[in-house]
Amino acid sequence: MVKSISRFFTQVVHRFLPDPLIFAIFLTVITFALALGFTPKTPGDLVQLWGAGFWNLLAFSMQMAMILVTGHALASSAPMKRAMSALAGSARTPAQATMMVALLAGVACAINWGFGLVLGAMFAREVARRVKGTDYRLLVACAYMGFLTWHGGLSGSVPLVAATHGNPMEKVVGLIPVSQTLFTGYNAFITIGLIVMLPLLARAMMPRPNEVVSVDPKLLVDEPTHERVLGPDATLAEKLEESRLLSLLVFLLIAAYLVLRTVTKGFTLDIDTVNIAFLGIGILLHRTPMAYARAVANAARGASGIMIQFPFYAGIQATMDHSGLAGVITNWFIEIANVHTFPLLAFLSSAVINFAVPSGGGHWVVQGPFVMPAAQALGADMGKAAMAIAYGEAWTNMAQPFWALPALAIAGLGVRDIMGYCVTALLFSGVIFIGGMYLF
Repeated sequence: MVKSISRFFTQVVHRFLPDPLIFAIFLTVITFALALGFTPKTPGDLVQLWGAGFWNLLAFSMQMAMILVTGHALASSAPMKRAMSALAGSARTPAQATMMVALLAGVACAINWGFGLVLGAMFAREVARRVKGTDYRLLVACAYMGFLTWHGGLSGSVPLVAATHGNPMEKVVGLIPVSQTLFTGYNAFITIGLIVMLPLLARAMMPRPNEVVSVDPKLLVDEPTHERVLGPDATLAEKLEESRLLSLLVFLLIAAYLVLRTVTKGFTLDIDTVNIAFLGIGILLHRTPMAYARAVANAARGASGIMIQFPFYAGIQATMDHSGLAGVITNWFIEIANVHTFPLLAFLSSAVINFAVPSGGGHWVVQGPFVMPAAQALGADMGKAAMAIAYGEAWTNMAQPFWALPALAIAGLGVRDIMGYCVTALLFSGVIFIGGMYLF
């Protein structure tokens, strides 16, 4: 049954899903149409809202780009590559290889979403090199399916932003510590449940041997090493650029800062903390400052989709927010909610809005002002309300191609190659998300 479902969605996606940029433009048109139909704004008003909001997410875009770049740079370090090669070599059959990619991606995305996306795609390439008979499309889809775990993990935007001073909802509902979101029984159930389910689902979606699509050998050319060996006539400037001591110094400085901040202010986990920690570890593993700089330059290519598409989504977000459309859509769900149905309806509203605002932090800005006061008025669990927003965003990422761009850039595939498998994962993962919120 699972194989038939994935085959059906693969055929549908190949026929109807456009490039992610076209998808963003199409969503812009839909947002305008809905705002005209359900809010009192005029076409001129909406154009001004869209244009004024086009650059609203520059700071957040930079944070997200840094998560991607630092994660990619860490994954491309020599120690990480050796570890991936050794791990890929342990797979003996296509089934083992497929399940291994799904498992690794799920675990890595729970640690850091950018790291997980990149590591999963790079590991899929490594597995394709070593295990003959694997379907490359499914391997890369498995790398992206691991993204389902990210919002319950250590780099989840909504729980981290909700716990960070200065976030848009602090004056309304106060801070929501991660002890009420990330470190809860229901989040452990959902995140671990997804990590366990994804390899099993990947195994069930494997195509028949005569339907397997093998990888193009041109896509498997390895990246050059980022380290540079200096000759005896190297200048002082070149020696400084390739100094391992300087990299160690940066790592120790970052480690000291994190330790001292924890001692003086207590343990906090937010987006900036994750970024600086991964930067420190990455520069240490690349061993020299310029080796790390070259790794970052290579990683930055994967951020091109963020650069061109995030402004469109910022414009969409501003239009939805300031026209009142986001509130209208969210209220359709929460107005019929009670304390028992609230998590489900908040989850579903977030899932719908994610097609127009595929950003966890963006969801907190757009939906937080409606969902969180409603949760407070109903006496609902505030942490679970915040996580319902997060889970809905993570869930429909399987049908929203925006965040697949970095993995696809590494793998050399297009969005239509993997989305059929991802939509199948969306169907089955929904049971775990909803079940977890109600079992605990």
